[in-house]
Amino acid sequence: MTHAKDAVRLGLNEMRANIPNPDGERFHEGLMRGELLVELYAPQHEDLQEPHSRDECYVIISGSGKFQMGDEVVPFEAGDFLFVPAGMEHRFFDFGQSLETWVIFYGPEGGAQGGGS
Repeated sequence: MTHAKDAVRLGLNEMRANIPNPDGERFHEGLMRGELLVELYAPQHEDLQEPHSRDECYVIISGSGKFQMGDEVVPFEAGDFLFVPAGMEHRFFDFGQSLETWVIFYGPEGGAQGGGS
């Protein structure tokens, strides 16, 4: 993981080379700075993640399928951006083996207040 003091470039191929990680997990943490954490996530077959304590964004790199966020299910494909507030149940499904996404956690524990689109 990079603890940045200056500008940072996260290379997709370098991040991929660390998945699975030594514990067999399908993500790699690439940058942590203040309240920002950036990971690459590449689940296979199923997504077993639990709700997180911070707001979270996904930028889909490759793959397509469906994404549950709370009671809503939406389709996703490469290039899509998904936002999930802290504490909300969410997961990817029907994605096969090709899903890769940047994951961006930010803000305080419990999520940022306010909003709008």
